[in-house]
Amino acid sequence: MDILDKLAKSKFRSRFKLRAKELEYIKDKGLDKIKSHAEDFIRDRVAPSKPVNDGKQTPMRGHPVFIAQHATATCCRGCIEKWYKFSQHRELTKSEQEYLVSVIMEWIKRQINSNPVL
Repeated sequence: MDILDKLAKSKFRSRFKLRAKELEYIKDKGLDKIKSHAEDFIRDRVAPSKPVNDGKQTPMRGHPVFIAQHATATCCRGCIEKWYKFSQHRELTKSEQEYLVSVIMEWIKRQINSNPVL
């Protein structure tokens, strides 16, 4: 995925990694459940035209998807506009939401594959 290669070159984005705790959570819940969480977080926290607390709506820890959102610049509308060129002040379309979730899930899968814990 081309965008992940670009994000990996960002000093800020590349510092995010899943630790053993998050990897264990993914192992316990399964990727389908994690994807469901990603869909919920994107739909509810990021997709609205004026998200609540935009720029601060995604915690830096506490869930693997939150970490992935920061790593993939899907954490707030400003980052999404900068990296994905989806206009900031309108609701994200269903296909845009699906794309962002696919980027998050691909980043998570790469983290799993690069970590011998799982």
